Amino acid sequence: MSADTPQQGHRVADSVTQMSQLVLPHEANVHGSVLGGTVMHWIDLAAAVTANRHCRRPVVTAAIDEMSFEAPIQVGQLALLCGRITLVDRSSMEIRVDVESEDLLSGERRHTSTAFVTFVALDTETGRPTPVPPLILETEEERAENARAQERRRLRLERRQAAKQRASTEARRRAPA
Repeated sequence: MSADTPQQGHRVADSVTQMSQLVLPHEANVHGSVLGGTVMHWIDLAAAVTANRHCRRPVVTAAIDEMSFEAPIQVGQLALLCGRITLVDRSSMEIRVDVESEDLLSGERRHTSTAFVTFVALDTETGRPTPVPPLILETEEERAENARAQERRRLRLERRQAAKQRASTEARRRAPA
């Protein structure tokens, strides 16, 4: 499919991804809970699968907008990840990943982490960003999450622009006269 081919929209439900990981001792810190970097790796994988399911193209991680660790996941517990697409732009997609822990003996679950990860779809021949299908929002919850995602995108682009301006100012300041 070329970048010029019109694409049908896809529903949020079409790309929802659920993963589970049993936390093993080699993934733990000295406190007996999974390493934060390991959770981030799992989040990136769940988000990548979600993005890939939406566009059916290779994808790359472009940004992690927010990442919060609210509770630890202990060795022997199950980490449950759920990725869902929240926003689609021309070639990018924001994916929300929620993480829960499950105690396998009691069945008790609790929310442990949330992340918002942006992916860019790539053309298989050129490796350049390529358009992705539009997102079909079916529920009020999906529309509300999409509105919050649009605000996160606006703020992310503002931060990026401000960082570029700071870097440019700093480069001019350091340049020999």
